[in-house]
Amino acid sequence: MKFMQIIIIALISCLFAANVYASDGRGLEIATELDVRDNGFGDTTSTMTMTLFDQYGNSTSRKIRNRTLEGTDEGDLSLVIFDTPADVKGTAFLSHTKRSGSDDQWLYLPALKRVKRIASSNQAGPFMGSEFAYEDISSQELEKYTYKYLRNEAYNGLDCFVVEYDPVDRKSGYSKQIVWIDTKEYRSHKIEFYDRKESLLKTLEYKGYSQYNDKFWRADVLEMENHQTGKRTVLEFDDWKFQTGLTAKDFNKKSLKKVR
Repeated sequence: MKFMQIIIIALISCLFAANVYASDGRGLEIATELDVRDNGFGDTTSTMTMTLFDQYGNSTSRKIRNRTLEGTDEGDLSLVIFDTPADVKGTAFLSHTKRSGSDDQWLYLPALKRVKRIASSNQAGPFMGSEFAYEDISSQELEKYTYKYLRNEAYNGLDCFVVEYDPVDRKSGYSKQIVWIDTKEYRSHKIEFYDRKESLLKTLEYKGYSQYNDKFWRADVLEMENHQTGKRTVLEFDDWKFQTGLTAKDFNKKSLKKVR
């Protein structure tokens, strides 16, 4: 090969590598900005209606209470309590999110009167029969993914960054997630989840954002559609409250059976 050809190929390779690293850096920058804009909420409570739709359109609904405490050294702590219907009343799910590695998660089943630990190998499984996995319920910490900026694209009339999130944890049920984030407020609007075979598994849409305390955005509705089963789960949120005085003691595994 002639010397000049070698030089040209080397230059092209360097330019290609530079673009890849620039894209990765931009993806991380976007994800970091999304995370930073939600810092400082302290703690939150809310109520939620979870509606499960089967592939034929039949539905069942559940009433749920949510509590979240913002993390410091580690990720957020969250507690989900089921109030209705009667067959799940009193069921409680506790998650201690980790910045790296699998989260610590427990499920209290009142019928059995015992607390069940969710093994890391099972966190890709469905949460309480919904189209959300246990790993979807935890806070999405920055360290859990690597990032790649893909493009800018309009979505529902908004200019959005499209960023690929690749899970670091090999036990994740997903090979990647493609996330649409608006360029103005840095809110997630759509996420495509791809299974371990890199086939599209689910799509999550965020609808009807509201702002609280002049800073924190929360979606009124989350809708998860499973493209492989035809099932859907819709979460409708209400009664958001911030900085209510929750502490780490309110997210103690030992007191999970006594949660009211």
